[in-house]
Amino acid sequence: MCHVIVTCRSMLWTLMSIAVAFAELVAFMSADWLVDTDRTSQTNTSLPVSVDLAPPTLGLYSRCTLVDRQKLFQCGPYATHFTEIASGFWQATIIFLAVGIMLLSIVGFLSVFSMCFQGICGKSIFNVCGLLQAIAGLFLMLGLMLYPAGFGCEKVKHYCGKDASPFKVSDCSLGWALYTAIGGTLAAFLCAMLSAQAEVATSSDKVQDEVDEGRTLICVL
Repeated sequence: MCHVIVTCRSMLWTLMSIAVAFAELVAFMSADWLVDTDRTSQTNTSLPVSVDLAPPTLGLYSRCTLVDRQKLFQCGPYATHFTEIASGFWQATIIFLAVGIMLLSIVGFLSVFSMCFQGICGKSIFNVCGLLQAIAGLFLMLGLMLYPAGFGCEKVKHYCGKDASPFKVSDCSLGWALYTAIGGTLAAFLCAMLSAQAEVATSSDKVQDEVDEGRTLICVL
């Protein structure tokens, strides 16, 4: 018999697991990792510098640039093949982030079913998912540590100035996507710790008493 067990801690862990996976995926796909804050770089559009234009941005594999004098921006991938990614460090970043996001997505999927199935392969689903989240956090951390080492590539110099070098973005600033990825990485480790609390909450004596009474929907604080 399937017992649907919902506790405050298990529900918090489930919602956070889904949110972290989604946030990391959005950051990964975004072009807003680096933002060109040098407004003079837009003067080739024959528009006054004072005109309010969105600045060009550069992501891991995509970019947004001004394409004409009508203030129209074009966003899309700048690389058609993996080998065309701007830097070898960014290629490694993409691999590590992709693995981390895949693991977080698996956990996000399993977390929904944790309300009904508390075990997987003879192990607690919370413990298994917590381990996967910790591993995902390590992959994400490695990817983010390698990312700034690629600031010296030609693509970054084109966007941020010739003074750009590893760990130095020159005329650019860090975009919201990078901060989101960093926050998601920290949240992944937090979720790994919360999984232990979710396990304790769903296996408490109060929950067991509800199961013994034959209830299929169990909601406890």
